[in-house]
Amino acid sequence: MKNKYKILRLPIIILLVFISTSCESDFLDKNPLDSVSSQGFWNTKADVETGLAGVYSRLQQNFLGYERIYFEGLTDNAYCEINFNQRYIFEMTLGNISPSTGGAINNMYSSPYRAITSCNLFLDNVDNAKDNILPAQLDIYKAEVRFIRALCYFDLVQLFGEVPVYKKYFTKIEEGKIAKSSKAEIYTFIEEDLNFAIAKLPDTKYSGHAVKGSAQALLGRVLLTQEKWPEAATVLNDIIIGLKFQLSNSYKDLFLIDGQANAAVNREIMFSTNYALGNPQRLSPQSAGYEVEMANWALLQPFKDFADSYQMTDGNSSSTSPLDNTNYANRDPRLGMTMKLPNETWKNPTTQVSQIIDNPSITGFIMEKYVDLSKIPISGATAPTSHQDYIHLRYADVLLMYAEAKNEATGPDGTVYSAINEVRARATVNMPAVVQADYNTKELLREYIRNERRVELAMEGLRYFDLKRWKIAEAKLNGVSTVGTQPMQFLPKHYYLPLAQSEIDRNPKLEQNLDYK
Repeated sequence: MKNKYKILRLPIIILLVFISTSCESDFLDKNPLDSVSSQGFWNTKADVETGLAGVYSRLQQNFLGYERIYFEGLTDNAYCEINFNQRYIFEMTLGNISPSTGGAINNMYSSPYRAITSCNLFLDNVDNAKDNILPAQLDIYKAEVRFIRALCYFDLVQLFGEVPVYKKYFTKIEEGKIAKSSKAEIYTFIEEDLNFAIAKLPDTKYSGHAVKGSAQALLGRVLLTQEKWPEAATVLNDIIIGLKFQLSNSYKDLFLIDGQANAAVNREIMFSTNYALGNPQRLSPQSAGYEVEMANWALLQPFKDFADSYQMTDGNSSSTSPLDNTNYANRDPRLGMTMKLPNETWKNPTTQVSQIIDNPSITGFIMEKYVDLSKIPISGATAPTSHQDYIHLRYADVLLMYAEAKNEATGPDGTVYSAINEVRARATVNMPAVVQADYNTKELLREYIRNERRVELAMEGLRYFDLKRWKIAEAKLNGVSTVGTQPMQFLPKHYYLPLAQSEIDRNPKLEQNLDYK
């Protein structure tokens, strides 16, 4: 999925505007008044495409990029070890959340706003080049940026609830000091951006830039989150019948570099944060990325209960199946492709060299998804080779979202079972179809779909949002054993996070979320 914007080599003048060097930067990354917005930069197609590359580069920061998988550490899927960049995730699972928590919470808030600032700067200036760009192409550029802006506001409203909405790039700090918008207003704005994107983006497969299917899939997720079941089912079904996307022929390769560069694999990807050789996931403050963070440092360690949620290959649970399940034998193949199991040894398939894990797992399990075993021995020295794309949207998720939306709207029907079964029948997975007689009511099928999402989308950063939108986070997380004797604590107020006290101090019109005052 290589494209000319994937390896970013931006002129220094653009770097001043689009790239932030500090997580504690000034209010909303405000740019100096002599920045490119006032220097006549936006005149040519080349200028616009450079600016567009700058907008896309924002997705490489924190939870908009590969580190999004650390949301799993806030769920019953995995324990999150101490992380030098996303601090205090483990403390958050214990209920230690306040306006002064900082760390990961600050990054969840600041990175989307940095991207939004770049989006607004682009949208406010791109028309300066209208004499040098065909109108249809200009609309595509705008649609890509509005899609990214919607993606960012969707994160903010899910994480924090009511937040300020900036629709324009402001030139004075005082203009940024505004009150929060209601959740309804934020969702309306998100839908406006996505509907524009759907109308203007090319109806083609994804190749590194947002396309119509990207916006449709995100809109489906937005509608699902608001429990607009019929509307969500309609937009998601439009993707299915449009036939632009398919399931990959390899579940494992979908998350590895070589697989993502393979047309037979990446046909499932609908939108991703892109990295490339020479532009890996992390070089600072030290070389890192998926493989070293998962395989060497074991920063995300799946829980045993999560591993036990995978069915046996006959479609039954491990407690009811007659199949032998010693050492997780005869399990859904996705289990072994998602995590390193107890008593399993990782070896380079060519050299047979074993992987040394510097931080042994406390839970007994280690992430395998995103880990290319051919790179063993994986260490800090191999970290610059980690440039797998983080997948925000993929076709399997569309099928499962459609199944959920349609089931909630009208109950089980053939299209619901078909969508679920298509995911389960993927080559390299080949799990049995849903037994319709056993799951013939909305309630029974709802639980089946939820577990299928947990398994299919495992460790992709989605379960945290799923548990909250299903309003079952308290039931699923409270009391879950983490490490030692420390249980999780998820209170009603934790459905939304507090705004950082530093943001309140900067903006006198910004009110703290009610439960954290």
